[in-house]
Amino acid sequence: MPAPRTTRKLFGRLSLPERTFVTDALRTETVGGVLLLAAAIAALIWANIPALHDSYESVSHFHFGPGTLGLNLSVAHWAADGLLAIFFFVAGIELKRELVAGDLKDPKAAALPVVAALCGMAAPALVYTVTSVAGGGSLAGWAVPTATDIAFALAVLAVIGTSLPSALRAFLLTLAVVDDLFAILIIAVFFTESLNFAALGGAVAGLAVFWLLLRTGVRGWYVYIPLALVIWGLMYNSGVHATIAGVAMGLMLRCHRGEGEEHSPGEHIEHLVRPLSAGLAVPLFALFSAGVSVSGGALADVFTRPETLGVVLGLVVGKTLGIFGGTWLTARFTRASLSDELAWADVFAVATLAGIGFTVSLLIGELAFEGDAALTAEVKAAVLTGSLIAACLATVLLRIRNAKYRKLTEAEERDEDLSGIPDIYEEDDPAYHLRMAAIYDRKAAEHRRIAQEKTAERHGVAEVAGGAGEESDGPA
Repeated sequence: MPAPRTTRKLFGRLSLPERTFVTDALRTETVGGVLLLAAAIAALIWANIPALHDSYESVSHFHFGPGTLGLNLSVAHWAADGLLAIFFFVAGIELKRELVAGDLKDPKAAALPVVAALCGMAAPALVYTVTSVAGGGSLAGWAVPTATDIAFALAVLAVIGTSLPSALRAFLLTLAVVDDLFAILIIAVFFTESLNFAALGGAVAGLAVFWLLLRTGVRGWYVYIPLALVIWGLMYNSGVHATIAGVAMGLMLRCHRGEGEEHSPGEHIEHLVRPLSAGLAVPLFALFSAGVSVSGGALADVFTRPETLGVVLGLVVGKTLGIFGGTWLTARFTRASLSDELAWADVFAVATLAGIGFTVSLLIGELAFEGDAALTAEVKAAVLTGSLIAACLATVLLRIRNAKYRKLTEAEERDEDLSGIPDIYEEDDPAYHLRMAAIYDRKAAEHRRIAQEKTAERHGVAEVAGGAGEESDGPA
């Protein structure tokens, strides 16, 4: 007998451990996203108030660091190459965890975020290319609108108070992890102009030592942090973008639990480092990258210059159509189907939200137009403009769907038997149904008691009324 054909549900309910992990991760990312939003606003204010503009430029371009090691960098450079390495380190751990214990472990489940992420990067690049070619602009910025900033997207969710189902939130998180992976590959392949093979060899050797120490069970931050700094410095001097060192070290951590372990080393380190990444590294990068001069003329140029218009359309149109189209293609040409609890309008709203490109888009914009300060600033303004438009559109769409999201969330959170586990995860447990039967028996007994009391009270009132009628034959 052939095996029965099963239909897999897109955005189906997560397992309880996976849902708990996603909830904890998103809580931290949401707080970090709010800080990121605040840092971006502070940068724009700092850079656009005439009395403060010069101080912003002075701080951003202030150089410090050991010049003999090739690390005498500006504050903005340290933020982009140094602090973002922490962000990519966490991204590497997330990717490793998804590969060994999350949605990417199962090729069938991994197909959706991978296809959606690839389409969500290819479509913006295509939109940018077509727009730039039509306007006679530079093709150097094709990669700028390909990245999604998950922290900023989750900050929008936190601000507008939308209750997304956990499966859609997990899709956003997994999509961002895959998106980050391909963004890292783009940076490594397309934005490495020349290589210092001696420094690159040293970085590879350092990574090998890092891997051996992990595999032999060596513990202690005083071992790994100095080694990580050496690897980062060598990677920077090799010509490969220094953030690659962060993701490489993140991928080396073990993310499956051993016998007797409550948390894997990767989970433990991610728990320690994620607040540093979301609460300090990324907001500081935003503070020294988002400070572009904004004026009426500059905003008008965003929609008239082919490079900047391509970035805006890539983020707003390309990202939405790419991710939504990739998800629809997965449902159309595989056995997967959309969950019965969701509508395609929900997927479209989330795809629009993914059009918020900030951290990595700003970084790629700096790399793509390095040497052209004016165009770099205009591309940054385009990234901010496109992200703002995508955020506003997503807010409107998510508000429309908010009532349905709230009902789904309430269903996921309901715990009538007070076991501490949502009822939806206990439907196959006989003990759960016995507990619910006992609860309903107590409720039924209470209702029967109340019914008897009300019946007795009603009969008593009737008797009193009847007796009063017998005593008086005349009108009152």
